[in-house]
Amino acid sequence: MATSIRTALGSVESIWRYPVKSMLGERLDVAELTERGVLGDRAYALVDRADGKVASAKNPRKWPRLFEIHATFVEPPRVGGGVPAVRIKFPDGSIGTSGEAGIDQKLSGALGREVKLESSAATGAAAEEYWPDIEGLDHRDAVTEFALPEGTFFDGATIHLLTTATLARLGELYPQGRFDVCRFRPNIVIESSGGANGFVENEWIGQTLAIGDAVRLNITAPCLRCVMTTLAQDDLPKDIGILRTAAQHNRAAVGVYASVLRDGTIRAGDSVGRV
Repeated sequence: MATSIRTALGSVESIWRYPVKSMLGERLDVAELTERGVLGDRAYALVDRADGKVASAKNPRKWPRLFEIHATFVEPPRVGGGVPAVRIKFPDGSIGTSGEAGIDQKLSGALGREVKLESSAATGAAAEEYWPDIEGLDHRDAVTEFALPEGTFFDGATIHLLTTATLARLGELYPQGRFDVCRFRPNIVIESSGGANGFVENEWIGQTLAIGDAVRLNITAPCLRCVMTTLAQDDLPKDIGILRTAAQHNRAAVGVYASVLRDGTIRAGDSVGRV
């Protein structure tokens, strides 16, 4: 179904999915969007056997090694199908698969805590978040607990959008930092057009965006960032300045949250506009 674009904003630069919450994920050329976001996103999570909380890199004091583990689907998830098995690459280079004997024990050994890999969220599921001592954050040098949306492993919303304009602006403000997309774990990165500069997503809140011919998103809120953005992963170094820059210059927001109003297929290169 064609969509009437009122204001062109750019195009889809990249699409990302994270099959296991807080593990490194996978870049996609094409993805299905449903009311639950990118199909297969946060389909799995680890649960701490000691306290029942969902493992999250938001609390790196408890989970310092989650970003050393990569997760990809064995086969692409399909609309109306079950959750496919997930392939897990461990820090030592070994590979495990969900459902295989001993996978929980192997994950527990890698993380130093007894965990189980789950594909459905328990009622009242919660996780923890560490807040570093940075001015502008809601809490400072504290660990807080937060509830996950019922029946999901998401932190807040099903879709996170981020623009290249925002990344470029952060890089101007803190040139020694590496504002790589992977630090922010978005679902959709938008290549900004028309010379857009600065934190352009702030202007989209409360509006509807179209991606390609069919998909429509409701932009719901700024995406407030946390300590995860500062953590080392692959060749990115630990850098508290990443979060400090966002806190000082955009109230700790990097990108925006969205919900899916009309589902469908999106592809890298699709047009993005306000309707």
